[in-house]
Amino acid sequence: MTTQNMKRDTQNNFSKFKQSRVWTETKGFFNAFVVAMIIRTFLFQPFSIPSGSMYPTLMVGDFLFVNKFCYGYCNHTFPFAPNIIANRIWSSEPKQGDVVVFNNPKDEGKDYIKRLIGKPGDRIQMKQGVLHVNSAPVKLEKIDDYHMVDEITGQFLVMPCYIETLPNGVKHPILKGRPMGEGRLDNTEEFVVPAGHYFMMGDNRDNSSDSRVHSIVGFIPEKNVIGRAEILFFSTSAKWYQPWNWPFALRYERLLNFIR
Repeated sequence: MTTQNMKRDTQNNFSKFKQSRVWTETKGFFNAFVVAMIIRTFLFQPFSIPSGSMYPTLMVGDFLFVNKFCYGYCNHTFPFAPNIIANRIWSSEPKQGDVVVFNNPKDEGKDYIKRLIGKPGDRIQMKQGVLHVNSAPVKLEKIDDYHMVDEITGQFLVMPCYIETLPNGVKHPILKGRPMGEGRLDNTEEFVVPAGHYFMMGDNRDNSSDSRVHSIVGFIPEKNVIGRAEILFFSTSAKWYQPWNWPFALRYERLLNFIR
């Protein structure tokens, strides 16, 4: 074999090796992408907290996984919300007190996260800042004040904090930025939750646009429910578009926490 032939064979073998390696890496990337899309579509979807309506349970800068199979599937479960399902399939009813991600029926395309307070047939009303479910006031227990920084003004705030106990026994914290009875949504009409709908509220009661505001959110159709917030996997006080600051702003105590 001549030197020229040997050189040609070496080049051909190297070219085949590169092609094989590129194909292997491409195939591996494609397979990983398909698996990731299946997980995101049918099992768990990452979600970030953009506002302070769920303080103190969830903070701006929290990143969590939403369980998408616990309530079954609907159009909003899938990317781009294709109109392929009339209502829900393999549905399971959410529980009062669940922290739920849903598509806002008054602003299609925008996902919200709130706590489920009322189920179909429930009567919900706020009286002097106290939640009433089916005419009965829920139990409120004052605990230590909550310290936070306003995300808009940067002002340090000390917020009264309470443990609210729902009729089914679920306990969760709420914040009250204003004295009881003085918040803009502290006194409302009685809302009767229609069949096939839910009533959602934020834990930060004086800083939440939720089902108490019919012009912005209102009742949530069950077909708009995406899933239940379950695991808080990452949290930072840095802005999401400043990843270089994340290592210095991590909230280590919040990592890998279950959401209640």
